[in-house]
Amino acid sequence: MQTRILKFVCRIFALVFVGLLPAILSAQAAPSAKKASNDSPSKWDIFAGYSYLAPKGKVTTTDPNGTSVTASYDAVNVGGLFSGAYFFNRNIGIQAEFAEHEWGVQNSYTTSVGSEGDDDGFMTIAGGIIVRFPYGNITPFVHGLVNAALINGPYFEPNKWGPGATLGGGMDYETPWLNHHLAIRLFQADYEYMHANWGAVPYGGSASINAVRLSAGVVFHGGSIAPPPPVTLACSANPETIYPGDPVMVTATAGGLNPKDHVVYSWSGAGVTGSDATAKVDTASLAPGEYTVTGTVKEGKPGKEGLKPWETATCTAGITVKAFEPPTISCSASPDTIKPGDTATVTSVGVSPQNRPLTYSYTATAGTVTGTGTTAEYSSAGAPTGAVGITCNVSDDKDHTASANTTLTILAPPPPPPAPKTQALCSISFSTDTKRPLRVDNEAKACLDQVALDLKQQADAKAVVVGEQTADEAAKTAKEQKYAEHHKHATVDQFAAQRAVNAKDYLVTEQGIDASRISAATGTTEGQTEENYLVPTGATFSSDVTGTTPVDETAVKPQMRKPLAERHPKKKAAAAQ
Repeated sequence: MQTRILKFVCRIFALVFVGLLPAILSAQAAPSAKKASNDSPSKWDIFAGYSYLAPKGKVTTTDPNGTSVTASYDAVNVGGLFSGAYFFNRNIGIQAEFAEHEWGVQNSYTTSVGSEGDDDGFMTIAGGIIVRFPYGNITPFVHGLVNAALINGPYFEPNKWGPGATLGGGMDYETPWLNHHLAIRLFQADYEYMHANWGAVPYGGSASINAVRLSAGVVFHGGSIAPPPPVTLACSANPETIYPGDPVMVTATAGGLNPKDHVVYSWSGAGVTGSDATAKVDTASLAPGEYTVTGTVKEGKPGKEGLKPWETATCTAGITVKAFEPPTISCSASPDTIKPGDTATVTSVGVSPQNRPLTYSYTATAGTVTGTGTTAEYSSAGAPTGAVGITCNVSDDKDHTASANTTLTILAPPPPPPAPKTQALCSISFSTDTKRPLRVDNEAKACLDQVALDLKQQADAKAVVVGEQTADEAAKTAKEQKYAEHHKHATVDQFAAQRAVNAKDYLVTEQGIDASRISAATGTTEGQTEENYLVPTGATFSSDVTGTTPVDETAVKPQMRKPLAERHPKKKAAAAQ
């Protein structure tokens, strides 16, 4: 009968646990708006659930025939576990536990150990320490218990009580049901040691059993471990508004103090002194403004006050320090527009409501201001052009100050003239004289005469003559250079350079221009031409005209301007006929 009842109860707990699994999962998906268990842990935890026991142990005895028999304890898959825990704080408590796993049938002819197939009988009563770790909706725990175990005995022996121990832990999931008083024990895993001695054989015997126990079920929470109401503190200043030097008293009123604890006060703030419920504020050195006095109260054991959050409270009180009426000032500069290096007069008018003696000073964002009276002189020496800010300051004998600002403008000097640029002059074509394409002819002389005139009119200017050549001439030069590599006395015609050198030679020899004022160069424009450029002082030819190369005048010498030779008379006559 006992076996049937136990089986029924254990199966009910198993069905309840399985049925609650969907609710557990839905509760995880939609967390409760109420506080989780770790905010206010329970004082009592009552657990009831299904338990599975897997013992490992043997007992050796004799049967009625005197034959030695060894029987093993097998797994018990029908069992129940009931426990109650009382917690002193959020983590540590004591626990009492009762567990029963299905009993086998015992008679005078068979051993009860293993008599129900894989079910043997165990009942334990235990007590010990439990430690939990509340975290959100999950509460892991561990416990260590001392057991008294009632164990099925061998042939002709009654069930026997023996000592034991339990060590293990588990995890509870807090649900929103019953206003957070119901939790699901997802699992509890324990190691159990049990020992029983039935005396000496025949019959009799002893067993030392190591067992693994797995349990799950429901937990009901009772009570709560909440911190005591926190200490409160209120501060008030009297008076709240003062002038420098006036006395101020600040009083702190504490609430919720434990009369058994020691209480200490502390204060902070400008000019604040005090070590009890009142403090004084020395305002003599305080500048006008708003000040805050902070008071703190702590309770607890002497030397350990305020170690817990609810044992400390703070308060603040505001104090306003008013200033004596400061002076006022106006500021102006005359003239308000000056040239670089010029000066201006700065005038300030200060007024003290209490007719206190006044002292003046001046500052400027650029330049300098000299003077300590109602007028001062501004000097723009070293200041950049543009707007300049001038500040007029006034102070009285109570160190009250006032300031006013004015501005003046330093005009920028006129911009410098643009840098001179190289000027392109006339150009010369050498293509008309096919027999002497390098010769400065009369048409070229007209252009070069104008270049010489420009140089004479601008004595500090220089000229650059740039010779050009055709692609055929460039190819001929390249061919001659290649030939000259193997023939020492071969000549190489450099058409562009020769044209530039010949033009320069005309300017020097025919027009008397100093050779140092003329540079010869070659360009990249195709044609039998020569361009002339005037380079004023300050201009840079290489920046203004790109793509030219200076001529090595030590290698390219000017050619003499010779007329064409007369043709032979006989040839003339033959041509005439």
